[in-house]
Amino acid sequence: MIVKQLTVGSMAVCCYVVGCEETKKCGIIDPGGNEEKILALCRAEGLSVEMILCTHGHPDHVCGNAVIQKATGAPILMHAADAEFFARPEIIDYFSMLGLPPSPPADRTVTDGEEILIGKLTLTVLHTPGHTPGGICFYGAPHLFTGDTLFVEGLGRTDFPGGDSNQLLTSIHKKILALPEETVVWPGHGYGGAKSTVGEEARHNPYLKGNW
Repeated sequence: MIVKQLTVGSMAVCCYVVGCEETKKCGIIDPGGNEEKILALCRAEGLSVEMILCTHGHPDHVCGNAVIQKATGAPILMHAADAEFFARPEIIDYFSMLGLPPSPPADRTVTDGEEILIGKLTLTVLHTPGHTPGGICFYGAPHLFTGDTLFVEGLGRTDFPGGDSNQLLTSIHKKILALPEETVVWPGHGYGGAKSTVGEEARHNPYLKGNW
């Protein structure tokens, strides 16, 4: 698997270009700005953009979707719950405070356990609500792209509309910590570091302590 991490946009989002080494087809996870930087990397690597993958619908993670889609024709994939939630007028109005454009409507909605094919690469959707109702991670062993569900020694915030702290912790414990310890965690922001592992987070993330 090809994995390229870029920090993009005004809110320092970790965007990922994830590709199939054999077919050179790729997906872009969370293009949160600096669209030409992302597209230039794809061109330099000889990668064809097949889809835009959204870990969730917050504008800082999806504000580049329209430009990337216009440049590549790639469909936008998002969990069904976030596709519905972020289409609500009151939610659009609330997040307009960030001054970033929302995503165009999703071309394809996905659900928990669904497999996404990029060339010969398979990514599995893990529904991890809590940061948003339709927050998801993308898993292709040994890599896990966690969006704002899990950071290095941190968690996504839950004080925005649609957030739920208990739900977020349950998602992490049931879906992420159940994966092999060597699984590489690629977060949606590099607040505590650019990457980690499931084992490291289970042992050292202060927000994951307690009886589970």
